[in-house]
Amino acid sequence: MRITIAALALLALTACEAQPEGEPVARARIDGQAQVDPTPDPTPTETLASQVESACRSIIFEDTPVTHCLAVPARHSISMALGRDGKFYRSLTDFAAATDAQTIAFAMNAGMFDDDGEPIGYFVEDSERLHPLNTADGEGNFHMNPNGVFYGTDGEWAVRATDWFLENVTERPQFGTQSGPMLVVDGKIHPEITRDGPSKFVRNAVGVDDEGRAHFVISNAPISFGKLARFYKDELHVKNALYLDGNVSQLWNPATERLDTGAPIGPIVVVRKKASE
Repeated sequence: MRITIAALALLALTACEAQPEGEPVARARIDGQAQVDPTPDPTPTETLASQVESACRSIIFEDTPVTHCLAVPARHSISMALGRDGKFYRSLTDFAAATDAQTIAFAMNAGMFDDDGEPIGYFVEDSERLHPLNTADGEGNFHMNPNGVFYGTDGEWAVRATDWFLENVTERPQFGTQSGPMLVVDGKIHPEITRDGPSKFVRNAVGVDDEGRAHFVISNAPISFGKLARFYKDELHVKNALYLDGNVSQLWNPATERLDTGAPIGPIVVVRKKASE
């Protein structure tokens, strides 16, 4: 397999079978104009300097454009966000309006939720557990076992299957979000995921490599579970990767002024620059 790095290409688009389709996701261009699929060529104002500053890169994998965002413990911190003053954000636009963009490397939706925006699985924000671990059986992507948890404390981040998390994690992490299915489990693709199945949506996911770096991926065009899983396993060499959502998937990348909009979202993962940056 070959990845073609497109340094200045396809800053892009996004899309959760578990959620109603709602409005199509729109990407905010550099010039401030909203755009919906298909993703156009980058505007002239997208500069190499903004790409160098950004933690995210545009890549073509097996003819599908994806955006790969890398969080490194030495340079970044990770937290979760759901809302403030008793009100859920429900969009990256609302979160961005309440946040100092200069401190943000990037943010994206991170975990499945009910109609009110409440997480349906384990969710920890600022060391406070707002929703317990969900081990129930059910339908939909979340219950396509094994599902899993993305969590961490003080720069040590991990993705693990829910059963493993339940048996081995005894101290509450600083952040955590549960979703499903796992895409890659201990170096193997989820047993129920086919190579390139017919279900294709704009999707996003997270995985942590052996160096402790967190790899966030959002597709800029519809992608199958199988292709997304292969990207993690074969190209990023990530042994445990977790599907976060699809059809509502969105990214905020202040460095390139990308701020996706669309249907309401739930939990948000926030990657901040450390002070030295």
